[in-house]
Parts: sequence; structure tokens; C-alpha cells
Amino acid sequence: MELLFRKIWRLKRTLLLIVVMSFVVNSLSQEPESKIKIDETEIIDKIENVAESTESILDYTDLIDDLKYFRNNPLNLNFVTVDDLQKLVFLNNIQIYNLIAYRETYGDFVTIYELQSIEGFDRETIQKILPYVYVAREKPKIPISFKGITKYGRHDLIFRYQRILQEQKGYTPIDDSALFENPNSRYIGSPDKIYLRYGFNYFNKIRIGFIAEKDAGEIFIKSKVNDSIAKIIGSKLNNGFDFYSFHVSLKDIGFLKALTVGDYQLEFGQGLTLWSGLSFGKSSDAINLKRFARGVKPNTSANENRYFRGVATTIGIKRFNFSAFYSSHNVDANIVEPDTLDNESVFISSLQESGLHRTPRELKYKKAINIKAFGGNITYKHKRFNIGVTSYYSKLGKNLNKEYQPYNQFDFNGSENINVGLDYSYLFNKINFFGEVSVSQNGGLAQLHGFTTSPHPLLYLTLLYRNYQKNYQNFFSNAFAEGSNNFNERGIYAGLRFQLFPKWALSAYIDNFNFPWLKYRVDAPSMGSEYLIQLENIYSENVFYYFRFRQKNKQINSAIGEQHIDELVNTRKNYYRFHIEYAISTSIVLKNRIEYVFFKEGNYYKGTGYLIYQDVVWKNRSGKYSLIFRYSLFDTDSYDERIYAYENDVLYAFSVPAYYYKGNRGFIMFNYKLTGKISFWIRFAHTYLSNRSTFGNDLEIIDGNSKSEIKLQMRIKM
Repeated sequence: MELLFRKIWRLKRTLLLIVVMSFVVNSLSQEPESKIKIDETEIIDKIENVAESTESILDYTDLIDDLKYFRNNPLNLNFVTVDDLQKLVFLNNIQIYNLIAYRETYGDFVTIYELQSIEGFDRETIQKILPYVYVAREKPKIPISFKGITKYGRHDLIFRYQRILQEQKGYTPIDDSALFENPNSRYIGSPDKIYLRYGFNYFNKIRIGFIAEKDAGEIFIKSKVNDSIAKIIGSKLNNGFDFYSFHVSLKDIGFLKALTVGDYQLEFGQGLTLWSGLSFGKSSDAINLKRFARGVKPNTSANENRYFRGVATTIGIKRFNFSAFYSSHNVDANIVEPDTLDNESVFISSLQESGLHRTPRELKYKKAINIKAFGGNITYKHKRFNIGVTSYYSKLGKNLNKEYQPYNQFDFNGSENINVGLDYSYLFNKINFFGEVSVSQNGGLAQLHGFTTSPHPLLYLTLLYRNYQKNYQNFFSNAFAEGSNNFNERGIYAGLRFQLFPKWALSAYIDNFNFPWLKYRVDAPSMGSEYLIQLENIYSENVFYYFRFRQKNKQINSAIGEQHIDELVNTRKNYYRFHIEYAISTSIVLKNRIEYVFFKEGNYYKGTGYLIYQDVVWKNRSGKYSLIFRYSLFDTDSYDERIYAYENDVLYAFSVPAYYYKGNRGFIMFNYKLTGKISFWIRFAHTYLSNRSTFGNDLEIIDGNSKSEIKLQMRIKM
């Protein structure tokens, strides 16, 4: 009873704060000059959901690269193409074709306000795309000449440094004998993280890029490594950055649609056959699940094992696009070297994606295996219909032989694989049908089919069915899924968006899924579901807020009992969120969020948690200075109730921490534009845990309950 009373009191306190914030809205919505950035709010929500689905720390640059470019180089609505509009992640196919049809029917846009006359463009959608579009009568000329390239091409150089200020176990002193006895008990490098990025861009037609990164704990100067450890590491101990990426890219030059030499990403269809980079999944944007594949694009992220290296191109001939690629590079893998007396060969036990090489063990597996891939795609496009075929061959340098477990007996083992897939999209009246069917060399089949429709100008509906067989095998698949892989999953997703009133919109989805075979730590076929409902309001040009309820249901192994095969138990997590953004002047925007989570396992209430934060965003009128501050309070009963929240970070850096246990966290970031070409950022973040005596785990552990991080960045544009 006492536990239940505390939970009810927490909920009452949260609801009271929501009511108080709602009253504040009326007094803070009188400044028409400032506008809330609804587009950024949606992107933040999508990134939070990607972060929640993985334990890895990722670079999301590839996901927002186009939006960053269009914010500085907006699209002219009088000449924009379907392909360009598809890169604005806020629009679906129906809205895109309605815009093109409006332009073809009524002629060129005279003003941006004509968007209000296009069916499907409600107030919120227009506000989302406004930063990326404009209207002009003349088409900009982009000559492909040496003079034009040298005059109008833009150089962009970024240097970033960051470090945890407290001493972590991996960097504490240790004597040589103890280190030799256990060489993986310490990191071999310094706690500094260094990032260098250079880019040249000529209207997105010619791009040259270079990225170099050293993670905290990785070596930069090999002479500083202990001699005995250096002998263990051997030839993999080098000076300089741990990771390098480079590309030269051409785009839309005559019949040459794309050409990239160096590191690149491939995106075709709905991601079921070939999609090497990251992608957005479920979010409060309940209807826009259809992927708009970008084909061949340069790699702009520092995710060290999520790219191709070689050459890729797309040639356009009338209504056909022909793409071909070849890639060969080394990736991280766990190598097993059997006893030579057994006359067994070296093989791979697993592939690695973290990209971290901080200890001799991690460095041993760095770029340990070569992976080759080559193939292509043919796509036919005709007005509202397109169909594509993708096929490619991939080969590992050594056999992959996973340690046998009941749950992984259908996983890929061997060295070679072939994947073939067919994707389609057809816009019929107000219904957009789309999907993809893919098969792997062993006969495993995966398919995804869906449609989006607008039966009423104020209503959008989406339905998506997926069936990924347990034996479908693919190294480079990244389609819509509940799990982290595109196999052993079936599900039906239904979403809607309804414009209730001019300022009110309702979004909701239901996703029911099941896993026909066992999973890691799930010793039987299982099922689950996820529900979301969000009510949002654009109160004025300066106030935006929403209420959200989300529920996740899954089955996991029961923690009760010691039988060899555990029974499954149902789990339920309920999330309640209130979020508001409001401008109190032309220079200051405030953001508040309250989130409460409730976790139940079987018939037992496992725990609860909450997060409350306050953001202050200030920009001076000249635009030379900006300051962002956040202070947050959080309290969860365990890690199971963790809550993810996006934090503003320096350009091309991302912070989406998980808040758990009890404490507070704050960050402050200052941006100063010294000139039109030189900018500086400084960011300081600090977390305090009131119910812990240490922070972190393993070699990341801090002897204390606080963690602080400093981040410095300089950008030079020319």
C-alpha cells in the first residue's frame, strides 16, 4: 500500500505541474515575431526513438545531412523536383504529388503562402517545411565550369575536442607487472576524443569530404604505449586517428545521376534488400513510414562499420536509373584461432559495430576481416509509379561460424551470400501503395507491404504489413522493424493523423508484432505490441505543445526459477509525456518536458521513473551569440525505467543520454560567430547521482557520483 501511495502521489505531482504549465501558455504567447521550430521538434523525436532502440552511441549526421544543406540552400518551389521534396522527411508521397499537381495546374508560385491552398498542407506541415523552401521566378543557374566551381564552391572545416573531466578506471595508474598480467585492464590511449571533418560542396553537385576521428581511450601517439603492451598489439599500433573516411562525389550532371568514389551509403527500395546507413523508425509522425531511398550517397558520418568503400554510380536514361557498385574494405570482427594441432582454420565468431579500439583486445579485432560486395539496382519511374530490382553478392574474407545456440541456428554462417529484391510504389488517386520483397541465397524470404491514404483532406491513414522469415539472411538490410534485424518477425502497423481543428492535431499508431522463433534471452516464440497517441497544439506562432501516451508490451524470460529453458513473462511499459515550447521574446525560447514511465513485469510492478527538464534557448538579435541551457531532474527505480531525451549539441554532434537512477543533469552550450566564416562552440555537461557512490561500469567507472564532460568545437567556412 505504501508503494502504491507513493506512485499515486508522484503522478498527482506530475499532473499538477502540467496544469500549471498550461496556464502559463496564455501569458507567454503574445510575441508574434518569434516562431517555434516545429521541424526540429519532429527530427528530435525521431532521433530519440532511434537511440532508444540501440545501445550504441551513433553519429546521426547521414539522417539530417540533406536538411542541414537545404536550410542554408532552400529549395525553389517553382523548380523543385519530386526527388528533392522526398528528401524533406516531413512530407509523404500524396502531399508531394499534390504540390507538383498544383504547380502544373496553376503555374508558378507567386508567394509561399499558396501552400495553404494545397490539399494536405495543414498549418503544422507548412511550418515544418518553411525553413527549407522559398519562391522565386528565375531558376538559379549552376554552371559546371572551373571558374564557377572555384568561385561558388564552399569549404567547411570542423575541429572538435571533448573529454570526461573525472578520472575513469581505464585511465588510472597501474604498475607494469599488473598491466602485463592483465593487458585489457586499462585503456591504451588518452581520454581525449578528437574529431576532424572537411567538406567541399558545389551546390550538392560536386562534393569532397574527409573525416578523421579518435575516440576516448584510443591511441593517437604510439610511442606513449607501454612496451610490453605494444608487443602484444603488434602491427595494429599506429600513429594518428583511429578512423578515416574520404569521398569524392558527383551528382545530377547530365545523365550522371550519382557517382561516388571512396566511402558511400546505398539506399534502395524500403531497405529490405539493401540499406547500409541509419534510418528513422516509429515515432509520433505516425503516417510517414514509407522510405524515400536516396540511392548512392556519400558517407558523412563517423559510424565506423556502417558504410561501403569503393565506387558506386547511377546513370539515368529516360525513365530508367541504372545503379552499380563495388566495395571492398575491412571491418571489425571477433577472430577465433583454433589450436593448429587440430588442423582447423581461422574463422569469425561475430561481427562488431561499436568502432571502439581502446584495449589490446578491441584493437586485435579492428578491421580484422575483409568484406566485399558488388551488385546494382535498376529502377523504372513513370509519374506516379516506380518499380526497382536490387541484386548483389557479398563475401567475407573468412567463414562466419557463430557459437551454436537454439535461438541463432537460422543465422547466417559461412562466407558468401546473395540477396535479390523487388520494390514498388504506386500512387492511385489518394492511395500510395508501396512495398518490397527480398530473398537471400538460402531461400529465406522477407516482405513488406503498405499503403498511405488520405480519404479526407484532414485525415491520413497508414497500414503496413511485414513478414520476415526466421532464415532470411542479409548483412545490409535495414527496413522497418521492431527488432534490430530484419528476420524472425511478423507484424501489422496502423497509424493515423487527424487535423481535429485548425490548431489541434491527433496522431496515433498501433503496432502488433510477433517473433516466430526464439530470440536472445527469449526462450520461446514471443509477441508484443506498441501503442502511441499524441495530441498536439500550435497555440500560436510562439507556442507549441503536445500530450503523449505510449505503451510497449513485450515477452521476456522470467527471472523466477532456474530451469534450463525459462518461461516467458509479459512486460508492460507506459510512458506519459507533456512537452511545451514557447517564445517569451524574439530572442528567448523556453522548452519544458515532463515524462513519467511505469514498468510492470507479469503481475508485479517493477518500478517507475520520471524526467523533468527546463531548456532556455537565447540568441541575440545580431545572430552572433547563442546560449542554450538545460537543467533536468530524474528519478527511476532501475535501469529498466530509463528515459531518453535529446540534448542540443555542437554542429554535427549528437547527445541522446538515457536518464536513470536518481539525480540531476545539466548542460550549457555557448556559440559565438567570430566572423561570417569562423564560429566557436563550448559545451559543458554535468550529471549527479544522489543514490550512487560510483558512476558508470567496467573501465568507464568513476569513483564518485558525478560525471562532467567538456566539448570544444571550431568551424571555418569559406
